[in-house]
Amino acid sequence: MVLGAFEAAFGIVVTVGLAVGAVAARALTPIAGVVAAAFGAVIVVLVGYPFLALLILFVVASVLATRYRIDEKRKKNLQEGTAGERGVPNVVAHIVLPTALAIAGAGATPVLSTPLLAILYASALAFGAADTFASELGVLAGRARSILSLRPVTPGTNGGVSAVGEAWALVGAGVTAAVGLGLFRLFSTAIPPTAVFLGTVTASGFLGCQVDSVLGETLENRGWLTKGSTNFLGMLSAVAIGAVLYGALGGAL
Repeated sequence: MVLGAFEAAFGIVVTVGLAVGAVAARALTPIAGVVAAAFGAVIVVLVGYPFLALLILFVVASVLATRYRIDEKRKKNLQEGTAGERGVPNVVAHIVLPTALAIAGAGATPVLSTPLLAILYASALAFGAADTFASELGVLAGRARSILSLRPVTPGTNGGVSAVGEAWALVGAGVTAAVGLGLFRLFSTAIPPTAVFLGTVTASGFLGCQVDSVLGETLENRGWLTKGSTNFLGMLSAVAIGAVLYGALGGAL
């Protein structure tokens, strides 16, 4: 699955160019752009274009969600960074695990089969989209409740959820699953049956988002986790859920 020299060089150039563009558009801080380019280069070289393309589309969707009604978010002090830009902790939290999966699925004797790699990788990014959509779009609903006690909380509170946010989380996970399916089919990447792929990725991303909210309320609010570590563990839970569901549906782990 490792790309040839020319394809790898082209992929790296594209990755670096996109990172530069993201920094220029103030979607990423300069250092975060360097980190994103480095990890993205590893992904495209090891597992190819469809995996990089899905990552890029996730980033684009996240930026659009983050910038949506940004002035309103800034007035309420709910924005990411100073103007919606993502820093190193956020980038690392969302790209380390997909990169680790790419490494595990590469080489002559990969740890993960290609179908399992595709479903776990997509599940990780489905979590990222679900979490970002729920946070950036759900926070505009104007009301939220604790995911555990259901008591009203201030929008933006760790562990606070709303019907609008949950709906957007499901949309984020589902769209990622659908786009991932299309990309893997386009590049002739081996994946599980369509229903298994779509159902597993969507469910994993959405449920991982719920785990993230629980961790936010129980541990992050107490100072035991940072936002980045909460996001990482939420993504890890989505990958674990994806592996369990894939196995339960007959996949070979």
